[in-house]
Amino acid sequence: MARMFGTDGVRGVAGAELTIELAMKLGQAGAYVLTKEKEHQPTIIVGCDTRISGGMLANALMAGICSVGANAVYMGVIPTPAIAYLTRKHKVDAGVVISASHNPMEFNGIKFFNGEGYKLSDALEDEIESLIKNDMKDVTMPIGSGIGRVSYRFDAREEYISFMKQTVPIDLSGLKIVVDCAEGASHYTAVETLKGLGANLIAIHVEPDGTNINANCGSTHMDELRARVVYEKADVGLAFDGDADRMLAVDEKGNVIDGDQVMAIIGNYMKENGTLRKNTIVGTVMSNLGFTIMGQKNGIHIEQTKVGDRYVLENMRENGYNIGGEQSGHIIFLDENTTGDGLLSALHLLEVMVKTQKKLSELAEVMEVLPQALVNAKVPNHKKENFMDYPEIALAVEALEKRFAGEGRVLIRPSGTEPLVRVMIEGKDQSVIEREAEQLADLIMKTIL
Repeated sequence: MARMFGTDGVRGVAGAELTIELAMKLGQAGAYVLTKEKEHQPTIIVGCDTRISGGMLANALMAGICSVGANAVYMGVIPTPAIAYLTRKHKVDAGVVISASHNPMEFNGIKFFNGEGYKLSDALEDEIESLIKNDMKDVTMPIGSGIGRVSYRFDAREEYISFMKQTVPIDLSGLKIVVDCAEGASHYTAVETLKGLGANLIAIHVEPDGTNINANCGSTHMDELRARVVYEKADVGLAFDGDADRMLAVDEKGNVIDGDQVMAIIGNYMKENGTLRKNTIVGTVMSNLGFTIMGQKNGIHIEQTKVGDRYVLENMRENGYNIGGEQSGHIIFLDENTTGDGLLSALHLLEVMVKTQKKLSELAEVMEVLPQALVNAKVPNHKKENFMDYPEIALAVEALEKRFAGEGRVLIRPSGTEPLVRVMIEGKDQSVIEREAEQLADLIMKTIL
């Protein structure tokens, strides 16, 4: 049976796979596992993105939290990294975010942070899952005054905004910025922070209605932002995803600057200023080959992990590194926050622009992006991990790897959050790698029914 937790919490279509019953059980089991050794009555903070299903799932989750004797504090719509920060700041026992990040609006998800603001280890997630599957066996539910309370704090986002402005206190008054908030959780925090730092700001997709999150906007749909930056003659465009833990940029010419490039720009600036720990940036196996070449040219070691920000974070913590992330724009600055933070990434990128007085297109020249094709094969969720068990797929993958060996790279992997197998090929000829990736993805979809 497939594991309940993916690379970023529990996800599924709200009301179908992610039901209110499951949300309540996750609240119960999560609160119990994360607070069972506490001698005081525990407190867990809860936030969500702008999806219409957020309130429904939050209430079910908080009912579960209270049923095991913990208190729940609901903070409303707020970015994922804000919950990580506030969990630490207020020294509560855990934090929970209800969000499906960059996924379409019908999806939702539940992810936990421990009291230190870090996402949970596999072992803790397995313990939570085991409790749910055993119907909370041997867990005594309190009654009377032992039941937890729900309280509400909708002003906490102001604390996060203050933290952002204090962490990267730059004067943006010389910059014209277009920001795309994806009709998501950053629609208030990003706008207020950038305006507060003096930016000449044009904000788009900042009117969430519960159903429009990520809809042809944000970091997964960059065309409108690219066109708007050029039209407005802006210095830079910034795009967040639904829960604002990712950020991608657009230079003044309308070119997308992805997470690898953002890390290359900021990492080199940090190295020059003596703040890049061990002269290392942590990426993943999906990082562009050009990122590794950039590191070799500039004396920066590029560490690689499995795909997923949790694996990037584990490597950073184990080895004492302070910047790492993914091509998708999920970047962690461990000196300042414990998870990927889109707004923090944006501020650090803007800081380099302000301090160097260089255009973003010029800064991006530090790294050459090699041609890359990424095609998703949609498959049943419970079969995505076993795609190599099919002989025709295994043979096709082997043939591709032989063909591109020495001249590129082939990476095929199941998505950690969606019912997809991702086919990625890097090579010299864009049209060739796109054709090969499409053909393999078609084969995977036709074979795995």
